[in-house]
Amino acid sequence: MKILYYDCFAGISGDMNLGAMLDLGVDSKYLIDELSKLSLNNEFNLEIKTDMRKGITGTKVDVVLLNHEHSHESTEHEHDEHHHHHHERNLQDIEDIINSAGFSDQVKETSLKIFYKIALAEAKIHNKPIDQVHFHEVGATDSIVDIIGAAICADYLKVDKILCGQIQLGGGFVKCEHGLFPVPAPATMEILKGIKVQSGIVPFEMTTPTGAAILVAMVDEFSDLKNFTTTKIGYGIGGRDTKIPNVLRAYLGEIQEEYLNEEAIVIECNIDDMNPEIYDYVIEKLFSAGAQDVYLTPIIMKKARPAVTLSVLGRLEDETKLENLVLSETSTLGIRKYKVNKKMLKREIIKLQTSFGEVNVKVAYIDGEKSKFKPEYDECKKLALENNVPILKIYEEINKKL
Repeated sequence: MKILYYDCFAGISGDMNLGAMLDLGVDSKYLIDELSKLSLNNEFNLEIKTDMRKGITGTKVDVVLLNHEHSHESTEHEHDEHHHHHHERNLQDIEDIINSAGFSDQVKETSLKIFYKIALAEAKIHNKPIDQVHFHEVGATDSIVDIIGAAICADYLKVDKILCGQIQLGGGFVKCEHGLFPVPAPATMEILKGIKVQSGIVPFEMTTPTGAAILVAMVDEFSDLKNFTTTKIGYGIGGRDTKIPNVLRAYLGEIQEEYLNEEAIVIECNIDDMNPEIYDYVIEKLFSAGAQDVYLTPIIMKKARPAVTLSVLGRLEDETKLENLVLSETSTLGIRKYKVNKKMLKREIIKLQTSFGEVNVKVAYIDGEKSKFKPEYDECKKLALENNVPILKIYEEINKKL
């Protein structure tokens, strides 16, 4: 599984994220060409250069606003989205800008999701309906570029999953549209509610609302790395040189999946009027048709009648075949069905040679280590009968070998 991992030990802002993504290998010409699809493309230039913080070399990205006094580069603060000139835009304005550009559906969806996270936070803070929220700092051209750029880069990398470790917020105070606030800014903290964070490593803002929203909208799981093999490391350079390296570190790599996951269908019905002898026949037919599991559950129905719930677990592609079998081979007049997610240990079938003959054994793994095993019962039974020995002796020898 291909993974993008955010290591936010010095926080994250929109421009640092773009730098890290380009440093990981996103093609800069591709990013610029995609951003040129925006109706705002005559309002900014993207400046990309190699820079260094505390001896760490990475990529620095500045969204330079044309015919404006301020840009990312000229701000006196480390992360600057709180204090530059901006337009008053609401969520509908942002949606129009994104939907009118010729982006892929995935880029549009991710961009809107990031803005929606910010809008929800602003609505909560200012006690307004979401459609009445006006974006201040993040409605500015440079922040729009940061957010849509994040979606373009994520789509370019084509990873299977995005993970993130603990997020550093910083400390001190930050100048926002409505005044001076202690770090984290209100919107940042609202967006990151429920996520593990750290604070106070330096007296400056380290994570901005835009950076927080990018993470919350795009990250699949906030956790430490496990079973991770790094293939590439990228550094996005921040504006201020602080006592720690002011960089966003991001990894590309592979994770050895511990579990197998798949979607399946469960088909059920309650039966109180069928000869119990028939269940064995029905179960065999269902397994022959591809059912992954079939089981009976005793229940009590209305008027205290004893009954049975017949449950069939199967693959989605076998759904119609299995439900037709239940309807035709049992006395039920109807079924219910629902989809389930299956989470399974990785397993393999090995052939084990015993003194009585060969047996297939199913072996399951956790963290790459052998966790449990199960010999095929029918094969053990066959060897016990052929060798005229108790079946337990077959199992005992298998247990010793494994």
